[in-house]
Amino acid sequence: MTDSVHDFVERLAAVELGPACTNFFNNEVPENALRRHNLELYLQEMLERGPKVLLVGEAPGFRGMRITGVPFTNRVILGGPANSFGLFGPGKGYVLPPDAVGVAAEPTATVLWQVLEEVGFLPLLWSAFPWHTHNPGQPLSNRTPRPSETQLGTPFWQELAELFGVTSIVAVGNVAQHSLQRSGLSAPKIRHPAHGGRSGFKQGLEQLLESGMQA
Repeated sequence: MTDSVHDFVERLAAVELGPACTNFFNNEVPENALRRHNLELYLQEMLERGPKVLLVGEAPGFRGMRITGVPFTNRVILGGPANSFGLFGPGKGYVLPPDAVGVAAEPTATVLWQVLEEVGFLPLLWSAFPWHTHNPGQPLSNRTPRPSETQLGTPFWQELAELFGVTSIVAVGNVAQHSLQRSGLSAPKIRHPAHGGRSGFKQGLEQLLESGMQA
């Protein structure tokens, strides 16, 4: 692991959040060490591939990154064979935390990776709010992060963009676009793949690639 990746994950773990949020990297919870480890592995694998496009989504879901620690993944993706990009798969060191057992795989992550493989495009993936927002008293629920919350995430996507030498940032959905705009960045927006957005997400990616955006 590079020191920069490790330090980045540790800073992510140190952020204190409100009561209707979960920092699933927090050092005080022993199981979170596996999620920090998984995220470091993912970022290191991506550094080796050198993507120049960053896709920024909304926030982790309780059946996705909240469990795995890796953006837009679920237990099936992380625990299954390597995908066509050579990411994940056995022997890499990814470990599913004990609380992943019995959790249904988040469909959005599955759809996103299917589309990325179909169009042959591997960007870096992240979220405007890289922790889990849920309804008060209901940790196994998903809630749209508020603008004041996504501000907490701004330094992290900015740091990733600098670390990777990203040349293009793309918002996936309205929440991400508004978050990027509030930081002063005018970025293209594509449809989020959730809730029947698969075709729109794929079309948006294809249009950006046709316009000359390089991975």
